[in-house]
Amino acid sequence: MAERVREVLDRLERRGSRRAREEMRTRYGIVAPKAYGVSMGTIQQLAKALGRDHALAAALWATGWYEARLLAAYVDQPERVTAAQMDRWARDFDNWGVCDTLCFCLFDRTPHAWRKVEQWSRRRDEFVKRAAFALLASLALHDKRTGDAPFLRSLALIERAASDDRNFVKKGVSWALRAVGRRSVALNDAAVHLARRLAESPDAPSRWVGKDALRELTSPKLRKSLATRRPVSAAPKAPARSASRRA
Repeated sequence: MAERVREVLDRLERRGSRRAREEMRTRYGIVAPKAYGVSMGTIQQLAKALGRDHALAAALWATGWYEARLLAAYVDQPERVTAAQMDRWARDFDNWGVCDTLCFCLFDRTPHAWRKVEQWSRRRDEFVKRAAFALLASLALHDKRTGDAPFLRSLALIERAASDDRNFVKKGVSWALRAVGRRSVALNDAAVHLARRLAESPDAPSRWVGKDALRELTSPKLRKSLATRRPVSAAPKAPARSASRRA
């Protein structure tokens, strides 16, 4: 395994560039202590070549390299990811790029996702708390089997966290609110109601979240799309799926 990880890191290093590392920081606000500067497209191509491997994902994560941790999101096997592993990895989050990629490409495929949304939404650490809402947004965008009820309940978590003035948290909260409000007419109505209440709040971060979400949630194009969309029916969950913005 050590030899295989070294080979992967060598491939990443050869594809990295100083310009890309600088752009990560200045354009995207991603600050990673160990980064090669490799494009996401290259990482996805490499992940496809490597295939699914839970042990390899753990070994890549342990290296601490930014690109290796992104690879872990694509290489790991969702059905083998434990709740304890999710907590360990979340504690290592040190930028939004790793946080969002893990939530968007791996964690939302696990059976522990909803529980972690609830738990992490109460954490103080900036990127663990962001992960709660990045994970909620990912569920809203990807889960085609869950009905409206859990998403309606999640609005209380969004409202409670909207007053957090930290940049990466409030943007994650807005993303979650917008994603929930895109699922159905009923959820859009509820999300718009919450967004309007937040937009009128005396609290500045809450106002920002509300106004940011309203622009998307009240767009005529979205409302037209929702009106023709078939409602999602609550159904037994399927086995964890394979994995195939956002600051």
